Amino acid sequence: MDRRRFVTGALGAAGAVAAAGALGTGRASAAAPSARRAPRTRRAAGRRVAIFGGGMGGLSTAHELAERGFDVTIYERKAWGGKCRSMPVPGTGSGGRQDLPAEHGFRFFPGFYQNLPDTMSRIPLPGGGKAFANLTAGDEVAAFYNGTKMVLPARGSIIGTLSPDSLLAFLSTALNVVGKVPAIEVGYFLQKMIAFVTSGPERRYKQWENMSFAQFVHSEKQSDAYRELLVQMFTGTLVAAKPDKANAHTMGLMAEAWVYSTLGLGGYKAPDRLLNAPTNEALIDPWVDYLKSLGVTFQADSTLTKLNVTDKKISGAQIAGPGGTVTVDADHYVLAVPIERALPLLNDQILAADPGLKSLSQITTDWMNGIMVYLKQPINLAKGHCAYAGQPWALTSISQAQFWKKKFGTTYDDGQVNECLSIDLSSWDTKGILYGKTARECTGDQIFQEVIAQLRKAIPWGPLVLTDNNIHSYFIDPAITGNGTPQVANDEPLMINRPSSWNYRPEAATGLPNLFLASDYVRADINLATMEGANEAGRKAANAILDASGSNESPAKLFKLYQPSEFKGIYDDDDRRFKAGQPNAFDLWDPAKP
Repeated sequence: MDRRRFVTGALGAAGAVAAAGALGTGRASAAAPSARRAPRTRRAAGRRVAIFGGGMGGLSTAHELAERGFDVTIYERKAWGGKCRSMPVPGTGSGGRQDLPAEHGFRFFPGFYQNLPDTMSRIPLPGGGKAFANLTAGDEVAAFYNGTKMVLPARGSIIGTLSPDSLLAFLSTALNVVGKVPAIEVGYFLQKMIAFVTSGPERRYKQWENMSFAQFVHSEKQSDAYRELLVQMFTGTLVAAKPDKANAHTMGLMAEAWVYSTLGLGGYKAPDRLLNAPTNEALIDPWVDYLKSLGVTFQADSTLTKLNVTDKKISGAQIAGPGGTVTVDADHYVLAVPIERALPLLNDQILAADPGLKSLSQITTDWMNGIMVYLKQPINLAKGHCAYAGQPWALTSISQAQFWKKKFGTTYDDGQVNECLSIDLSSWDTKGILYGKTARECTGDQIFQEVIAQLRKAIPWGPLVLTDNNIHSYFIDPAITGNGTPQVANDEPLMINRPSSWNYRPEAATGLPNLFLASDYVRADINLATMEGANEAGRKAANAILDASGSNESPAKLFKLYQPSEFKGIYDDDDRRFKAGQPNAFDLWDPAKP
């Protein structure tokens, strides 16, 4: 493709911004150039496995091992499902109805998720069928910006041969923002997206990994509309991330996979999928039941406090529970707790046996928690997920009732509630528009009032669409405690992919021959802290245990993100250019430079 024609095409695409949201989540997979692999020792060993953490990573590890005949016990301190569970709002059910449903944050199953859907296809449901059947597709993804609604491109097909030129044509016609973002800035954003898509693994892991997405697209040098409508909405819509904190590599992967899913490439499914019931009902509860049927033992109210080490191996685990502290003995130990809980458990003996684990202290977390607003009657926002661009708290939402198989009003509460507007609040450190406070500083009621004000500002005719009379109640994720006080805390933060974070993340196998990791901080092809990433980590941990135990069972399958074969020559050329110190062939124009 002629590069001058590419730049001209990008400028002519100023009416477009599929990149603003369509560039969703994922990328063609490539192996990391310098992935650190802990040494593995193949040995004949027992089949007793102790898994600490009953979230996505722990359940996924247990699933793969139990199906292969291992003796598995899972220990969980809080709740099965971890951060991906749903929960009831206590005391709200009446007249035979259930309590209102709530969650840590809404569930989202992009079309490029492959590992988790495969697991769901092996979880039987009561009465027949599999959990995979509980996935349902949204028809649209919408972005609201200062009273304007924009719909991101629906699933379709690309015209002509897959190439940078054809991708640009798709992106440039997806979403019209004429009059909102200067034409030259839209062209620049599109150019940067094509530059990422055509980058080889060398540049992705060694250049884009080490800068923020905001730096990648020169956010600081562009207009407010560019930052709000393109950069912030882009990161918020896809992964509820902050552009100044998320690295360009991860965001580019998400963009790539979303586009390919939207285009129907790579065997991907519909871009926007969610569950047809609360997460526990649709996934977690039948999963736990299935694992129990395979012989998995579940130990609740069990907190891992220490891993004992003898001769550079785990020799036992200390578990605190209602009856006191006990020592767990197993052949293999799986640490499937989140990063903030894993770090205190990595004592000096563990770090001496595997010094590479010291880099885990460089991984950071941030707050991304849900607030549920219960409505008496549904409001027409979108038949899928929504983003609210330009609003300081980086809000995204889904209207649940339209997708759930049970009628909301007759199932929950007192019969008055007919909708759950499930909202993710992703920026807890930005001042709001009502009180001049960050979300961390606000009381629960102030958080609710602030969220409603921001929604009304973004939605067309917002005050008339979202009225006080239609609001029944709200519920904030109980992981947030001490709202409005200096002691405010978050019991369940989320790992974020900051620049260079890939370099600090380990593989599932460690330098201790019987210790394995299965959480979203483990290196995964999707390269993002997600249910999919944690499921992939669980599969990797299971495979490492199969290897360590000398098992002849077939390993768990690891799905890779789609990488178009048509681009192989482009990737190879870019790897050569990177090694020669040259920029990507399509990264031609930088308006930030004089």
